Amino acid sequence: MNDPLLDVALAQGVGADADPVRSLAALVAYLRPARADASGDTAERLRVLVERLERDRAAADLVRRHLGGLFGKRRLVGFFAESGILPPTGFFSELGRIAAHRLLPELPADDDLRDALGRVFKRRDDWVWVQALPRELSTRLWAALSEELLVNQGAGRVREQMLEALLVVAYRIGGVNAEREFLRLGEAFADSAPVFRSVAGEAQRFADGLRDWWGDRTRPVQDERHLLVLVDQCQQLLRRARRASMRQGTSLHLTYLIRRGEQSLERIVILAQLLGADLKPEARSAALLAWTTLMSTALPAENRRNGLREHLSSGAALLALRVTDNAARTGEHYVADTWPALRGMWRAAMGAGAIIAVLALLKIFASKLTLAPIGVATVYSLIYGLGFVLVYMLHLTIATKQPAMTAQTIANRLGELKPGRVLDLTPAVDLIVAVARTQFAAILGNVMVALPTAIGVSLLLAQLHGAPIIDIGKASHLLDDLDPLSWLPLHAAIAGVFLFLSGVLTGYFDNWATYARVGARLQRLRWLRVVAGPARARRVAAYVEEHLGGLMGNFLFGCMLGTAGTLGVILGLPIDIRHIAFAAANLGYALVAFDFALPWVTVAWAGLGVALIGAINLAVSFALALWMALRARAVVFTQTRALLAALWQRVRREPVSLFVVSRSAQADSTSTS
Repeated sequence: MNDPLLDVALAQGVGADADPVRSLAALVAYLRPARADASGDTAERLRVLVERLERDRAAADLVRRHLGGLFGKRRLVGFFAESGILPPTGFFSELGRIAAHRLLPELPADDDLRDALGRVFKRRDDWVWVQALPRELSTRLWAALSEELLVNQGAGRVREQMLEALLVVAYRIGGVNAEREFLRLGEAFADSAPVFRSVAGEAQRFADGLRDWWGDRTRPVQDERHLLVLVDQCQQLLRRARRASMRQGTSLHLTYLIRRGEQSLERIVILAQLLGADLKPEARSAALLAWTTLMSTALPAENRRNGLREHLSSGAALLALRVTDNAARTGEHYVADTWPALRGMWRAAMGAGAIIAVLALLKIFASKLTLAPIGVATVYSLIYGLGFVLVYMLHLTIATKQPAMTAQTIANRLGELKPGRVLDLTPAVDLIVAVARTQFAAILGNVMVALPTAIGVSLLLAQLHGAPIIDIGKASHLLDDLDPLSWLPLHAAIAGVFLFLSGVLTGYFDNWATYARVGARLQRLRWLRVVAGPARARRVAAYVEEHLGGLMGNFLFGCMLGTAGTLGVILGLPIDIRHIAFAAANLGYALVAFDFALPWVTVAWAGLGVALIGAINLAVSFALALWMALRARAVVFTQTRALLAALWQRVRREPVSLFVVSRSAQADSTSTS
């Protein structure tokens, strides 16, 4: 059964003078959903189109003719060599080009395929539904249309442009190893330049032989297999370079360089397979898959080429990749899967709870000072920042710091899963349960100690001072801050964002300390050697390099908490923070100020506020960190339902495992170790 809308779209391409761009734009308009993310509607329309082309020879010939007109009369090198690959100009140069294009659009060149595609895919968000098209339907579509582009490409300009694009990408790869950032990875990579250069040389030999064979089909010619072997060697080198950058630290430029090199090598493989299929008719199916892969990558990328938000998003993903691996390694220390580890986490959280109770009191005292707003922000920031650094240096644990780290570890595990296999979900379920168990222990340790410590300190100081240390007015204000129906959810969410940012900063400074070799450079400070002595200077330098991420992440987190309220006052906006451990301590100080004479409803309402603060703190920081980690690793997780089902089965079978280490988990951990 034919779709009338499809008939209308095909009818616009009938006629000897039909414009192929306009005709293909009509087909794209037929496929385009009302909302870019409504991919289900597009998949159904694509299925109707594919079935029509497979059974209607005239319709297939019509669309093939339009594709031949689109590809056969335009410059294709830029599309084949650049679309879907990070630009060679670098992130910030490309950002400037896009910004200039938004202010003063470039003149379109109708003889260039990339500009013609801009008329076919007119909307800026077309890439969303194009990227979501089912691969099986896309392959069937190109199987029905590829004769004009793949089988008959020897009669036109397409293969020559494709071959030229292969050479362009190959020669760019030849210069990868010359980048200074790449050479910082060590001698093993400094000596690998011939491997990258050999790709360019072999691509040139392949191109020369193929051109000679096109001129005389009786001449012997070498196929693409040797070129693909060299490409595989380069891909292995880049994988080693990525692992080395994780150990030695990396920069945004090096991350960009490695990612672009990987994309370029993948493009060489695709182009070589497409061109090599001309030599081997039996390789047509492989060529069809290569062409489908190329289109599924290049078409969405071309639609996003001038998108400012998309470019910034890709840059954020690169930056995230730079810092999340360090955070992931840190996150492994926040997962307790044995009884000794869980007890250690509990003790560390209890110690942090006692310190936080003291910090909360210092902040209450500081609020009584008569200072300018900048002075208030500075004092609060020092109280928070130095206190958190002390907690870190004593190897104690603040519960809300965990999600930003453990999310990276979970993202690593999700990225390792094989789709379609339920058994693959077991390690992820084990990890999530262990994270939840550890998080519960840390929160309980913080709150159970912060609250009674605040009460004890308040009673002791009141006894020494001869009067309550907090007046009724301040205590009422502390209780108002715990009202769940106030601005509490917003303030707790702001604290959650700061927790997420502190995890990012921790990963950033960990990476920078390794990349910049901070320890070795500190040892060269003459004044440090004079003051501390050579041996102690080495220990100080080693400590700073190893712990710079934790020190800076905690201190800057304190600065963010300390300045939020002042920023809200300056802007006249309801900006402030609520943190569960400080909230618990403030509740303890308020109870003593009221001499424990509060109605139980008031205390319960405030306790609910403390619990709500903790839930929002954890949820916001974890969600942001997990989103960033998945995006940085380009993880497309498709087993959410199966994972939730497996997690629910685990909770039903062993509910106690969310709070304590079960016997099975302990046995598994023991056998693994």
